[in-house]
Amino acid sequence: MLLQHLYINGQWREAKSYTTLLSPYSEETIAQVAIASEQDVEDAVEGAAEAFKVMRKMPAHERSCILAKVAELLEERKDEAAEQIAKEAAKPLKAAKAEVDRTIETYRFAAEEAKRIQGETIPMDAAAGGEGRIAYTVKEPVGVVGAITPFNFPMNLVAHKLGPAIAAGNTIVLKPAGQTPLSAYLIAELFEKAGLPKGALQVISGNGKMIGDKLVTDSRVKHITFTGSPKVGTGIREKAGLKGVTLELGSNAAVIIDKEPGDLEAIAERVTAGAYSYQGQVCISVQRVYVHEEIAESFTKLLTEKVSKLRTGDPSDPNTDVSALITEEDTQRVRDWIQEAKAEGAKVVIGGEMEGRVLKPTILTHVPLSAKVSCQEVFGPVVVVHSVNSVTEAIQLVNDSMYGLQAGIFTQNINDAMKAADTLEVGGVMINDIPTFRVDHMPYGGVKQSGFGREGIKYALDAMTELKLVVINRN
Repeated sequence: MLLQHLYINGQWREAKSYTTLLSPYSEETIAQVAIASEQDVEDAVEGAAEAFKVMRKMPAHERSCILAKVAELLEERKDEAAEQIAKEAAKPLKAAKAEVDRTIETYRFAAEEAKRIQGETIPMDAAAGGEGRIAYTVKEPVGVVGAITPFNFPMNLVAHKLGPAIAAGNTIVLKPAGQTPLSAYLIAELFEKAGLPKGALQVISGNGKMIGDKLVTDSRVKHITFTGSPKVGTGIREKAGLKGVTLELGSNAAVIIDKEPGDLEAIAERVTAGAYSYQGQVCISVQRVYVHEEIAESFTKLLTEKVSKLRTGDPSDPNTDVSALITEEDTQRVRDWIQEAKAEGAKVVIGGEMEGRVLKPTILTHVPLSAKVSCQEVFGPVVVVHSVNSVTEAIQLVNDSMYGLQAGIFTQNINDAMKAADTLEVGGVMINDIPTFRVDHMPYGGVKQSGFGREGIKYALDAMTELKLVVINRN
């Protein structure tokens, strides 16, 4: 039985208490995981603050080498890492392997960006009184970064916080999700082997509220980067005061399919991938589909055919496409939402049933816009197909949401494509693609209740640095 300790000040520290980590799919015991005490959190923050004295002076090329080494070490252990993710997160092995590959690339991007942190010169004589002066800006690390990560991408979303923080010369206190801490501790091991100074990375598992509140309110922590629910994110913003925050929150991602979208079968294939990857537990998972009424029936039929071929079962099976949701409570919530929609007139085209611990991939039509499966974040293997009479109507319906992370549109009409780009109230518009598209160097984030700030190494790095102006008077 694995006994997972805390990682504080470069040491694997035993905790006063541990919790049992169970597999979401088999419910078998995976490990005993340390629960951090308030003193453990205090020690982690203090250690990170001390380590910042070293990190802030570390040359960019050394920070870059450490990040590149982590990518290299993870490449050597990629199969082990994928199996770890599949086990603790019930992520199908094929998706877990894809996540590890992305994580490796994310650290490589961070290694590159560590060498690109630069300011600019300011033409002081552009203003009266500025003659004879030279000015330039530099970007300096903020200090200790508090990082709180979710279960759904337990390795890559950790990389999106650790990568830019270390690239900039900061130190980090990381609180991983309760269901998926082992992936984070594995990364801590790799950073240790890569030569990261002791204390520069602290990993503490345990009570999310206690740890989160201490990180958010501690004056030594200068920036909070959080991925999770809008409710928790709003609380962080309220408590953070003047420290920086980056919040990646909820979504209800939609895709529009125009009456002349291109290859409809290929689109159905793409929507299937975007909707049911990792059981729909992806912030930008396709949840709403607005398809033109002239092709709605044809598209729904094609989508149903694609979904019927998805294989459910054990996440460790390389052929599995869809496995168990992260908890039984989440499974029951999604089932309740499906039943609510049915009671209000929705039609279940396929799915909606349980197969052991797995909720089968589901398509719903004739769903009222007010039903939870349509207007809230399902975070499950459910897609709602709505018929619309125009792209204009579809855009209005996409925007009629508290969320605004990413959206997609399939159309051969350039005017409709540009109209969508101009008027969709989201952080990212994918033209002729699903909203689930993401690569790890692009700016990623949303508007409304989908968050504040942007991830993507370069953009996250900007938020984790302070701009300093230097003016030299030569008069």
